[in-house]
Amino acid sequence: MSESAWREKIATLGRSMFQRGLTFGSSGNISVKVSDGWLMTPTNVALGDIDPARISKLDAAGKHLSGDAPTKEAMLHLAMYRERPNAAAVVHLHSTHSVAVSALSHIDPEDVLPPITAYYVMRVGRLPLVPYYPPGDQALAEAVGKLAGKHHALLLANHGPVVAGTSLEAAAGAIEELEETAKLYLMLQGQRVKILSPEQVAALRERYPS
Repeated sequence: MSESAWREKIATLGRSMFQRGLTFGSSGNISVKVSDGWLMTPTNVALGDIDPARISKLDAAGKHLSGDAPTKEAMLHLAMYRERPNAAAVVHLHSTHSVAVSALSHIDPEDVLPPITAYYVMRVGRLPLVPYYPPGDQALAEAVGKLAGKHHALLLANHGPVVAGTSLEAAAGAIEELEETAKLYLMLQGQRVKILSPEQVAALRERYPS
């Protein structure tokens, strides 16, 4: 795919996510790997209002080459790519239900959400919680890097999810599945819930490794 086609695809996805309420204001960012570096959504621009021509271009070393200044969370994306060589795209959102779950005091930091549905297990798998650091902080990128080698989906405490995928569609599908599962989890608080059994989860992970 040409670089211009990737730019259009990023803008289309950003607009779709914004219109569906998965992101708001100027929050959230998207990146894709291209042959000579990365394309990333710019800083302080709503995903619903991205100009494809002004998307940031970074070289293979992460240096800003062209377009508007990249998201201040570029380091977060680069940490995911560094630890996941097969990643073709990264999506990071401040989606409401995922952020709400990330602020709960009783969640398991090793695996935040229970296996409510098969598609959550298939598309997300285990979801560790990254400790809180300010957005754009190098310490946040380092914390993400420590977990990204084993997990393609992470939840940043009091911040939101970040997901790497082997394609832009895979990354977007996984982060949307994560947000819907977070919504279900909050809806089911205080209810008696039948989640998938360890055996059912193991069978899914064997058939659909993340």
